[in-house]
Amino acid sequence: MELKFRHRDYKAEEQVHSFRPVAAETHPLSFQSPSYDQNQVSGTPIAKGPKVGRLFSIHFSISLVLYYACTSKPSKIEVDVTDYDRDEFFDPLRGNYGKPEDPMKDLGSTTTEITAEPYRDIAIQFLGKEWTSYKKVLMQKFPVSKMISVSSLPSSIMKTGKGPEKPSANVHLEELDDPQRFAEEGVKYITLQEYVSRLTELKDEISRAWHANDRVTSLNLSIKVAKLLSDTSVLQLYPTLFVLATEILDMLGDMVWERIRQKAEYTEDGTLVDLPDNFQATEICTEAKETCYNWFCKVGSIRELLPRIYLELAIFHCWRYLLEQPADNLPRLVMMARGIADPLASFYCRLYLAHCAQKIDQRDIGHLIISLNDMKTLLMNAAHVASAEKTSGVLSGTRSSKLDLMEAAIEYVMKCLFRESRELQVGDILIGLGLGRNRSELFGNSSCVSLVLHYLLRELPIGIICSNALDILHLIECSNDYSFDQCLNYKLLGLRLCENISHVNEVNLVMKKVIQVVSRFNSLDEYLNIVDTHIDIFLQKDMKSYLESILDGIFERITDDEIGENELSSLQSIVLKLLNHFDNLEKILQLDRFNQILSVMPGSSRTIINMRILSIATRSSYVRDPTTIQFLFEVSRSLHDYIDLSTIKDKENNHCANLIFRFIHMVDYGSDGERHLAFLVQCRGVFGSISEVKETIVHSSNLLVVKATRSGSNYVTFVKSCIACSEVTIPSIPSHLKQLNLYLETAEVALMAGLVSHSDGLVDSALRCLHSVDLLEGSRMPKDIDGFQSTLCKFCSLIVMIPGNIELGVTSIPRNMFSILSSLSWMLPCVKAKALCALILTVAALSQNNLPYHAIHDEVKGNDSLFYCDQQYLQEFLSFPVVLLQCLIDTILQEPIQAAGANLALDACNAIASSFEVCQGASDICSKLVETAKLSLSSDNKYLQSTVEFLKNRGLIQRGEL
Repeated sequence: MELKFRHRDYKAEEQVHSFRPVAAETHPLSFQSPSYDQNQVSGTPIAKGPKVGRLFSIHFSISLVLYYACTSKPSKIEVDVTDYDRDEFFDPLRGNYGKPEDPMKDLGSTTTEITAEPYRDIAIQFLGKEWTSYKKVLMQKFPVSKMISVSSLPSSIMKTGKGPEKPSANVHLEELDDPQRFAEEGVKYITLQEYVSRLTELKDEISRAWHANDRVTSLNLSIKVAKLLSDTSVLQLYPTLFVLATEILDMLGDMVWERIRQKAEYTEDGTLVDLPDNFQATEICTEAKETCYNWFCKVGSIRELLPRIYLELAIFHCWRYLLEQPADNLPRLVMMARGIADPLASFYCRLYLAHCAQKIDQRDIGHLIISLNDMKTLLMNAAHVASAEKTSGVLSGTRSSKLDLMEAAIEYVMKCLFRESRELQVGDILIGLGLGRNRSELFGNSSCVSLVLHYLLRELPIGIICSNALDILHLIECSNDYSFDQCLNYKLLGLRLCENISHVNEVNLVMKKVIQVVSRFNSLDEYLNIVDTHIDIFLQKDMKSYLESILDGIFERITDDEIGENELSSLQSIVLKLLNHFDNLEKILQLDRFNQILSVMPGSSRTIINMRILSIATRSSYVRDPTTIQFLFEVSRSLHDYIDLSTIKDKENNHCANLIFRFIHMVDYGSDGERHLAFLVQCRGVFGSISEVKETIVHSSNLLVVKATRSGSNYVTFVKSCIACSEVTIPSIPSHLKQLNLYLETAEVALMAGLVSHSDGLVDSALRCLHSVDLLEGSRMPKDIDGFQSTLCKFCSLIVMIPGNIELGVTSIPRNMFSILSSLSWMLPCVKAKALCALILTVAALSQNNLPYHAIHDEVKGNDSLFYCDQQYLQEFLSFPVVLLQCLIDTILQEPIQAAGANLALDACNAIASSFEVCQGASDICSKLVETAKLSLSSDNKYLQSTVEFLKNRGLIQRGEL
């Protein structure tokens, strides 16, 4: 078969096929659009050709060799703009034009139109859900051990299982009436599950007795349940007991309410009426009132105080049937609660009182203020006892546990107090709690119980706190007792002030006072707790002197105290706030103690900080300051060491690696290339375990070569050092495909610098690497086929610029590449066929008297200069394509998928038509390939039609032949 390469004039083809720029009539993002012709867009038509571009990616100018091989007829482009209405179009880049209306715009007017009664129903539903949620949290906050001692439990919870079987209600009554006998016969321990199950059974029995019209038994059993709340011998169990017991009492209260309501739905003459939800006591008939009064009399006759209070609270909302102002009875119940001797039982009784008071319409806060003042008195006594015990060294865990349990009650009552109040009443509340002399002088009193003050600060409106921050600081300072940790109150104040920093009055004086206060805390944990919540104010108000004072205080305490988990968490939060506030790293490094504090942070907290530092640093386009570079290098080293020593998740590991190689990529020493290269060598030694970092080192080293060649100075020695760095680094990268790409990139920059021998060596390394590429990697199908094809095309593009070697043969590189591709057993026919097409086009380009492009360096001569009109050179190229074509045809026939094989046949036709002159051999091959494609593709296939048209224009097939 005789083949002769076609003569090509690439510059002329480029001019013919290049797109002519046409000025746009309007900005593409502008709303106004030009007047389009519905059938065709005005301007130069875009030429369509066969899919030669599919042969390989356009990395180098070799794309011109492939693309400009053919011509085709222009086609019309249809654009339909009828669906776009100018008035309805919304462009987010055009400011507020056409901005949709805010759905929350009329929220205020909507809420004002809600009537009082539906709003009350919604509020009641919300309070019910809140109470349920509160009880769940209460039980979770104070978990109970699995086994509970019987000696510490009321006998009503115990089951004996002895004696003749009796009705369950009678058994319960006997258990409660004769606790001694049942305690002697009972077991020694009971599980929590049995305890809960026992109370559940009592609840079911009360319900069954009620529905059996045995109201007396229901009431007696409920009284016994309420008596359980007087036993606080097992402190940790009390919240669970309170939740379970109040559920039973709430159930009784609901049943009593419904019974009275049923009677209230009849008038005095027996007529059935529909009783509204907002009924008045005057609308209730006499029978219903007598039933209601009878229930309150039964409850009032209970001898023991605590059960009597709980039972009346359970049915307290029934006062609505008797009185127009049921809330008038609340102060009486509050006073009765003062008679409960046990402080813990007294606190939880007031908690239940606050809950039950919300079931009535009238919202009265007087009883809540009285309850809080009573609890303050009890807490003062408890705090004095705790203080005395701590002073004498005999403080036990019992007293501390009881204070923790009391805390839950204060929290709920305080929430109720401020939920029922209006902002104008806050001054009256503070005066009622003894914290203010008058409305104009709030927080005028000298002290308050720390625990009460804590929950008061949580609920106060932010406006009150911001306007009285200095007085509150003084109040916290004076309220130093053992009911609550004082530093937590300072911490809470900082959190509240940060809610609205701009409205803090006398912020400089407030922060100066905070600095004075915090300096008294020698404990690192307490110091960090307070600083953590106030540092946002220092940062926002730009108080640099105070900030440096804080960092000094942190460093002093770090050196004297051991860093625990709590301290480390607070320290991490402080450092992150510093990092998030400053817009660049240089300002952070100007802080004197920052580096010293960072150096003592261990473990995962240090890693989080390091990741954040690198994230901030990599926001910029480059890092040039040597001090900053060294600091970030140490940060990256610490992060790298943590990756090596830890078993963190792959996702986090990859994120750390990405930050490190992004930092290395951003480093720029400017004209000092030697220093930059030394930095890259140092990074290779430190971060050698991260593949992405080694890739970045190669890219950066090659970039140094490019910069050096453009500088015009004497750069040969430096360039050789950079290329040597890349050559040493590439083999340590595990992926052979990535190695191949990096070898080609380095060979290209070596050619750019005029180092032909280095380029030849790198190409040889690339060929060896190509032989080792295996895209299967244990799987059935190759991975990253597109990337591999792109790399092969890049390789072919590079071959065009490399001067041929007479000793080895000018076609030695393409022949070696062909040999390696033929030896790869994993390679699919589709991949191999496309690579062979690229090789054919490359060899055709090398055979031209004028190559399509050359190396940038003037001293690197192309083959068209070195072997111009050399017959031996041309003869060597003519002998190679025959082998390539035969292998290409065989490969196409091996493709198992007919449609894919048809497209490969068309690819081959385009490559042949673009590369060779018209001859019988080329014509026969193209005719057979087109016939092969027609067997699998329809006659209207665009690629088939354009290829056939191209072959006819080239004269390889006659018009009408196919």
